Amino acid sequence: MLRPEKAKQNDCLCIASFMPDSAQRNGSPRTKGWCGGLGRGVMSVSDNKDKKRKNFLTAGQPIAVNKRARYDYFLESPIEAGLQLTGSEVKSLRSGHASIAEAYVAEYGGELFLVNASIEDYKMANALATHAPKRPRKLLLHKKEIARFIGAIQREGYTVIPTRLYFNARNTAKIEIALGQGKKLHDKRATEKKRDWNREKRRLLKKD
Repeated sequence: MLRPEKAKQNDCLCIASFMPDSAQRNGSPRTKGWCGGLGRGVMSVSDNKDKKRKNFLTAGQPIAVNKRARYDYFLESPIEAGLQLTGSEVKSLRSGHASIAEAYVAEYGGELFLVNASIEDYKMANALATHAPKRPRKLLLHKKEIARFIGAIQREGYTVIPTRLYFNARNTAKIEIALGQGKKLHDKRATEKKRDWNREKRRLLKKD
């Protein structure tokens, strides 16, 4: 009679091996030679899944950051907005293939859209499921928030800047946007000096 016997971890990575009762009673090795030809280094199904998902972003992880936003603009009133995305775009974001360095928010027909943000094609998608990398993408906000931002753009001369693209705690793609006023040259120099001084302080603290 054959019965399943769990393989030792150090001998083999297969799930189970089969060996006759007589072999066990005679003191034969319990796993070696009974793994169907599978030896050390064989990857299990769960290990293979972990490897595939190793480079996928999950909740709380940033996808893309607009590093120049605070250098070029005075930012205020940041809020979180949803994005109207296709399936291939979400999968591409999971791999971190996006940039908002040149993106901005514009108003069309009483709605706000993310313009010029780049989300690369998802290579595994079929031809019918692909998307245009820099297509305008509708922002999902409450009507009051949309009205407030449109008013700031039209009446007060603000620019709406995307600052951060990320997956929130519910593992949904979100984008942080803020009202921005462009900095003048002397403001940018002051920002640069402050940034350099903060970098120097961190360096000195590490030495101590």
